[in-house]
Amino acid sequence: MSHRLRVVMAGCGGISRAWLDAIRNIPEIEMVGFVDINPEAAERRAREGGWPNALVGADLSCVLDSAEPDALFDCTIPEAHVDVTLTALAHGCHVLGEKPLADTMENARRMVAAARQADRIYAVIQNRRYDPNIRRLREFLISGVIGRITTVHCDFFIGAHFGGFRDHMRHVLLLDMAIHTFDAARFISGADPMIVSCTEWNPPGSWYDYDASAVAVFGMTDDIVYTYRGSWCAEGLNTSWESTWRVIGTQGSVEWDGGEGFRAQVVSGTGGFIADLTDVTIPPHDAGEKVGGHAGVIREFVQCVQAGTVPETVCTDNIRSLSMVFGAIQSAEQGIRIAVKDL
Repeated sequence: MSHRLRVVMAGCGGISRAWLDAIRNIPEIEMVGFVDINPEAAERRAREGGWPNALVGADLSCVLDSAEPDALFDCTIPEAHVDVTLTALAHGCHVLGEKPLADTMENARRMVAAARQADRIYAVIQNRRYDPNIRRLREFLISGVIGRITTVHCDFFIGAHFGGFRDHMRHVLLLDMAIHTFDAARFISGADPMIVSCTEWNPPGSWYDYDASAVAVFGMTDDIVYTYRGSWCAEGLNTSWESTWRVIGTQGSVEWDGGEGFRAQVVSGTGGFIADLTDVTIPPHDAGEKVGGHAGVIREFVQCVQAGTVPETVCTDNIRSLSMVFGAIQSAEQGIRIAVKDL
C-alpha cells in the first residue's frame, strides 16, 4: 500500500488530543472521519486537527461505510473497545486502539479472534515502550552484561488527584495504570506471566472510593520473578510515571529511575563474604524510529499496514500484558494465587 493511510478516529475525548498531536508529524496518514457519541466533539477534533473535509458523526458504521478507510484509531473508553474494534474489523479496517486492549479477558479473546479471521492488524497503544530510556535499558539487558535475568522489581508511587471517574473506579490502579507497568515488565525481561498473587487495599486518607494501592508477585517464564508495588494515593517521594526499577541478574544488577538515571554493577571478583563489584555504564542506544510515545506506536503501525508486517504491540502479544492485569485483580478479589497463563 503506497498511498496515504485513510483513517477514521472513534472517540474524540481528551486522549484523542495526544493522538492528533502525533499524527501531525506523520504525513503518511490522512484522517477521513471522526466519530463520537457527541457529534460536536467529533466536529471539534476534525477542526482542531486540520481535517475540515473529514466526515463526522455519531454512527460508526455509517461513517466507515461512507469514508471507506484503511484503518481505525480507537480512542473510546475501555468498555467500548470490543464493539468498536469488531465493527471496524468487519468493515475491513486495520485497528490501533487505546490501552487496555479490552475491558475483560473474554472480550479480548473475541477481538483477537476477529482480527485473525479478518486478516487485519489489531494493535494497542503501549506508548511507554516507545520511550528511549526503556529501549536503552532493554538493549543493555539483552547484551548479557549482568548475566541471566532472575528478578525484576518495580515501584510506582504517585499521589494522583484526578477527580472525576477515576475517584470512583474499582481496581483503579490495576485496571487504569498497571497495564503500562506490566507491559514494561514483559518488555524489559523478555518473559511472559505464568502465575500471580496480589493484594489490594485502600489506605486511610485515600481520596479514592475503592482500592488504590496494590502489591503483586508474578512468576514469569524463564524462572523470572517480577514484583510490583504501587499506589495512586501515596503522598510524597513520588516515583516517575514509568516507575523505578531494579533488575537482578546472575552477574550483577541494574537500577533505573524511569527517566534518564541508570546505575549498574557487576561482579568483578568472588571469594569473600560479599563479591567485589564494579560500576558499569549503560551505553547509549539508538532506537531509530521506535521512540516518541504515541508517535512511535502510530508510526510503526502505519509502516506495518503498508508493508504487511507485524507491529510490536499487536493484539496477539498484548493480550499477555492484559492477562497480568486481570490475573492480579482476580487474585486480589479471591485471595488466592491465579494461573495467569490459563486466563
